[in-house]
Amino acid sequence: MKLLAVLPLWALFTVTQQKAPSDDCLCELISSEKQFPYDKLKAAQDAALGCTNTVTPKKVGQSPHFRMDLDLLRVCIRALLDYLLLRQSAALDSLLLGLSRRLPQLEQDVAMLEKEDDGQLFGVLSLHVIENELAEIQQMIDNLNRTTTESDYLSENVAQQLENVKEEMEELEKFDTMQVVKRHQANQRLKRDLDQCRNNGVIPTIQPTHPIGGTCRLVNITGPRVHTAGEYPGSYKYGAWGRDPKPEPGKESWHWRVMLTSSNRYAHYVRLYSSLSSLIVGISVPGNVQISPTNPTTNTIQGPNVVLYAGALYYNCYNKDAVCRFNLTSKGVTSLDLPKGTRYNSKGDFCHLEECYPFTDLDLATDESGVWVVYTTTQDHGNLVLSKVEESEPPKLSRTWRTSVYKRSVTNTFMACGVLYATRFVSKNTEEIFYSFDTTTGKENFKVGIFINKVSSDILSLNYSPVDQMLHVYSNAQMLSYKVLFEM
Repeated sequence: MKLLAVLPLWALFTVTQQKAPSDDCLCELISSEKQFPYDKLKAAQDAALGCTNTVTPKKVGQSPHFRMDLDLLRVCIRALLDYLLLRQSAALDSLLLGLSRRLPQLEQDVAMLEKEDDGQLFGVLSLHVIENELAEIQQMIDNLNRTTTESDYLSENVAQQLENVKEEMEELEKFDTMQVVKRHQANQRLKRDLDQCRNNGVIPTIQPTHPIGGTCRLVNITGPRVHTAGEYPGSYKYGAWGRDPKPEPGKESWHWRVMLTSSNRYAHYVRLYSSLSSLIVGISVPGNVQISPTNPTTNTIQGPNVVLYAGALYYNCYNKDAVCRFNLTSKGVTSLDLPKGTRYNSKGDFCHLEECYPFTDLDLATDESGVWVVYTTTQDHGNLVLSKVEESEPPKLSRTWRTSVYKRSVTNTFMACGVLYATRFVSKNTEEIFYSFDTTTGKENFKVGIFINKVSSDILSLNYSPVDQMLHVYSNAQMLSYKVLFEM
């Protein structure tokens, strides 16, 4: 005799009871849920630990819990990319420092030989010394090239591993039906916020480290320290990126990006990232802040030269000789009309001998003191004009300076310490900061002579960030940053 009974168990399981001829009862438990793939979890954990060990000798302990594996992954993504960038820049800076010290010595030895060559033993010995120095310098250059190649390979390899692990963990998160992971993450965020409130009261705004008014002199540019295509490799050639020099409390580490998504000319939103690592791996949180639903329209961004300052985006208004200011919190747009005769709609672009960069008539810039706008007018015969933008409501121009440098001979400009700097195209691999204008003294300098090593031929936007003394560059869909060195 067989007895069958089916009982509901929290709508998840089916229990079947059978009475065997021997009077023994057997229960078979059948789960309607998918079985958790522990093999995939173990593979993802091993991959995360593997990429950690690839980059740094610091060990991260394994955890048997699913929640801790997610934490491990996120720590890996955030920390390893930053570590890679720091390690690469440190190695390159060390080699470049060595070259910078050896080359002047070689130049002195050659000059000494030219001056005191007796055509006999002294000349022979001097030539032998110079040959040895050249061989050592060549070895340093080879090491520099090898270090760059190895760092690039390591960055690409680890980034691909992290992307694979990230996708695997996102699949595994679907098994967290009781949302243990999400609750743990929310608790961790609350704990961090509570600790910050206890220790600091409020999070202080980072203060500029360099004074204003020409009292600090730019002496060199090193790098790039950061080089990434972000989440859209090869897409959106024109754009800009950077940091807010006057961020709201709690947003000090945020980065922003504007991509000209329509015809390489227009954009209608700014994309925000909670950190540099998030920008590099392409995790946009909080995401896009939309200026207008369509593109182009009245408040559309026109051209790549935009900046973010005090929670507001400044840019060239669509089809106007005016600066627009978009408040990211209120979503309101106000505008500032530039002087009559200002050239716009690609009538006063940045250029070099081979091409002009379209819709770069207006260049917005930031430094320790606020927002500036660079442009040209008909009455100034195409020379650069610089004006300070006041943070009033609506914004207005305060003081204006006129220069003697022709705008179409310039490829880009930026501000630092109240000094305007202009660049020009030298080659596909090199850009030169050749000109400066000090707004305090009114002095111009056409022989600045500081060079930028490029990874692509065109620098389409350039802006200085005083909060970390970095020069943010957007170059043919790639984002780079260079360290700015000052002499106080």
